[in-house]
Amino acid sequence: MTLARPLATRLLPAATALAAALVLAGCSPAAMTPDASGESGSPVTGGTLVYASGDAEPACLDPHVGGNFPQALIASQYLESLYTKDADGALIPWLAEDSTVSDDGLTRIVKIRTGISFTDGTALNADAVKANFEHLLNPATTSSTGYLALGKIASMQAVDASTLELKLKSPDNSLLESFSMPWVAIESPTALKRSQADNCAAPVGTGPFKVESWKKQDSVKLVRNAGYVLPDPKAGHAGGAYLDAITWRFIPEAATRYAALQAGEVQIIDNAQPDAIAAAEKNTSIKHLDAPRPGASNRVELNSSKPPFNDVLVREAFIHAVNVNASIDSLFFGTAVRSYSPLSSVEPLALSEESLFGYDRAKAAKLLDEAGWSQRDSEGYRVKDGTRLSLSFPVSTSQSIPAEQSLFEQMQATAKESGLEIKIKLLDLSSWYGELFTNNYNLVSAPYTKVGPSVLSVLFHSDSTIPAPSGYFANLSQVKDPSLDALLAAAGTTKDLAERKDLYTQAQKKVLEGYYLLPLYNQQNHFLYSAKLKNVGATTAVATPTFFDTWLSN
Repeated sequence: MTLARPLATRLLPAATALAAALVLAGCSPAAMTPDASGESGSPVTGGTLVYASGDAEPACLDPHVGGNFPQALIASQYLESLYTKDADGALIPWLAEDSTVSDDGLTRIVKIRTGISFTDGTALNADAVKANFEHLLNPATTSSTGYLALGKIASMQAVDASTLELKLKSPDNSLLESFSMPWVAIESPTALKRSQADNCAAPVGTGPFKVESWKKQDSVKLVRNAGYVLPDPKAGHAGGAYLDAITWRFIPEAATRYAALQAGEVQIIDNAQPDAIAAAEKNTSIKHLDAPRPGASNRVELNSSKPPFNDVLVREAFIHAVNVNASIDSLFFGTAVRSYSPLSSVEPLALSEESLFGYDRAKAAKLLDEAGWSQRDSEGYRVKDGTRLSLSFPVSTSQSIPAEQSLFEQMQATAKESGLEIKIKLLDLSSWYGELFTNNYNLVSAPYTKVGPSVLSVLFHSDSTIPAPSGYFANLSQVKDPSLDALLAAAGTTKDLAERKDLYTQAQKKVLEGYYLLPLYNQQNHFLYSAKLKNVGATTAVATPTFFDTWLSN
């Protein structure tokens, strides 16, 4: 099975263009009739969709606060962004109507659509968007993803009701990409004036659903926004969503989620396990949506800031000491394809270097000997100056599915054959963050989703070793390379598409050849859903499903 983009009827927020002059023009959203399986039928109005999530329950339903994937999953139902992609992947305005940039790249004008209101009655206008950007950039919000995405905005002014002028610290050819993400979605400025606790409990947006209630450690109840205005009338049916409501349940255990789907207690589940996907392929009552995320590939990062991975020879030795391909083949039932890139396969500028990542115990042994780890202790592990070559590997159980945890255990076993000890620590999300904040790790697997190749700057520029207001820092391999910084800075400012591609290619080569990461596969995003659920397949650019055009058949 080959991983591919989801067969989407509509792709909500995303971006791949540089600036307005580089945006692909003349694109319109695809027709909304067939669902992801190609089936069609007369829509049925009414009913409640029950969604079961295996991701960690968000601590806050406002994706401005923090900015993780579980927030994006649910927020995509009630919040919308300034830009989006059509079904062909082309960037188009959504809540925005248009955007232009000055010749020097330092002034961007964003035109905001009129005639749209938030579900509390507040009008969408330039002041509302300005308030959102200020909220994201305010350290008190404790944003991470959104804060980093808007980091080049120096000042902003609402010129009139529909015109927002942004002054930038330096040109930013990824800004429209940033405008497209759920973590930079637009919320009611009236609601943002509430306490953070109130806004976390029920953010107010312009989307087809709105938050009615949240029973923590159980579910969130979303109900139809009866006054929903589709920003682009060509992008879907007229009026509100077909569904009356969505019950968003939190069911951490994978087997329990799948059993609930089989029993008809829920209609769609995320974080579907490889064995369940394989079984579902033989079951005509269950369908599969494969929606790999953009931005970074799923990867293990090597902490280069301290021994033993401050030595490139040891980093390379580790890469050759683990048999990743065999584990993927045995554990993922064809639902994952090995990656050799820092970027997701859905990113057009991804560079793949398979030759760097072969399993080769002889090569690993030679490199370790050269690095001075030539002796072994009584348990067979490499030692140097009386210290064992031991690697701390904290793993978040809410972010790594069981199959992935098994892959890490198999990596641990093959690494031992080469004399490297991997100490896996299975942790809840809070404890996992604690290990990162105290630099108590040598290996880490941390998903990071961002539209476009600019995610490379988030992950590998030396500035990204400095925590965002949320406390999270994204450069977990802790690369500090001035030449890499220069490449990433130039790639983020150029207006020339060919130059951008060349600069990001050079940057990826530096990261790969420096052995700062071990690419695994696309960030896994598999959904299983009941065949009674129709017109499934619309996703945001970060591969979260949306249900405006979805209905439940009788």
